[in-house]
Amino acid sequence: MEILLQMVLLVAGFVMLIKGADWFVEGASKLADRFGIPQLVIGLTIVAMGTSLPEAAVSISAAFKGSADITIGNVVGSNIMNVLVILGLTSVIRAIPVQKSTVRYEIPFVILMTLILAGLGLYDNRISRPEGVILWAFMILYLLYLLWCAKHGTNTSEESEEGKDKGNTAIWKLLLMIVVGALLIVWGSDITVDAATVIAQLFGMSERLIGLTIVAFGTSLPELVTSATAAVKGKADIAVGNIVGSNIFNILFVVGTTALITPVAYSANFLIDSAVAVGAVALLLVCVLPKRKLGRLGGVLMLLGYAGYFVYLIQ
Repeated sequence: MEILLQMVLLVAGFVMLIKGADWFVEGASKLADRFGIPQLVIGLTIVAMGTSLPEAAVSISAAFKGSADITIGNVVGSNIMNVLVILGLTSVIRAIPVQKSTVRYEIPFVILMTLILAGLGLYDNRISRPEGVILWAFMILYLLYLLWCAKHGTNTSEESEEGKDKGNTAIWKLLLMIVVGALLIVWGSDITVDAATVIAQLFGMSERLIGLTIVAFGTSLPELVTSATAAVKGKADIAVGNIVGSNIFNILFVVGTTALITPVAYSANFLIDSAVAVGAVALLLVCVLPKRKLGRLGGVLMLLGYAGYFVYLIQ
């Protein structure tokens, strides 16, 4: 009965995280639109960060509760799942075109950031506050790059139009969506971390394993639903850029912010997981380089890659 109760709480926490992030992003995007902030800037900042809110909430909550392996496991696991599972499934449904800037700059940048995260973590087996500052410095540089892209009309995202509001929604309703969304994110993250930790203990699983699998899957659900829906609707061209951007935000925003609040332990066991995260993005780069398109064969290779990684985790 205890296991069943914790599973129910885990699912409830995921639902609260996903719905909370959805309301928060929608409310913030429409409110920003009311004040005349360009939709492209909204999409590249508020919406992009919004997809990382579940990871951020879970990671910060886990760090405060001393479950640091869930923090790093959630981010690294989410990044692996975003590339191998979400892009794998999406490209199997429909081939995905990839923008030139994504191939030239963003995919190599996410590889670099993953290596830097591993290097900082393995140096003293933690991500300290000064190292959190370093990650946030890269975050600011990345935001400046996004704003440069917006100004020069490159790397546009369909998501930038989703928050558009033509004055149909009352401001008080938008503020309510932001507040309720934020409360759901905080409460949902608290429930998720507690339930995941108890399940790990009941099954004798390490926090690292449950962070890399169950929690990573739960916090990646928004990206999975968005990318799969876009593919079905024939709009899969936004998928790769959005996933790569989400991975960058996960490392710089989520880990950086968590480390600024409280130092995050980085177990030596994460070296292999970080290597898999780098390998996943490198595989993506290899698959898209010839024709700037992620086809079904590439998608199958990615899904097989995750299957092999999952077998390694449960051994």
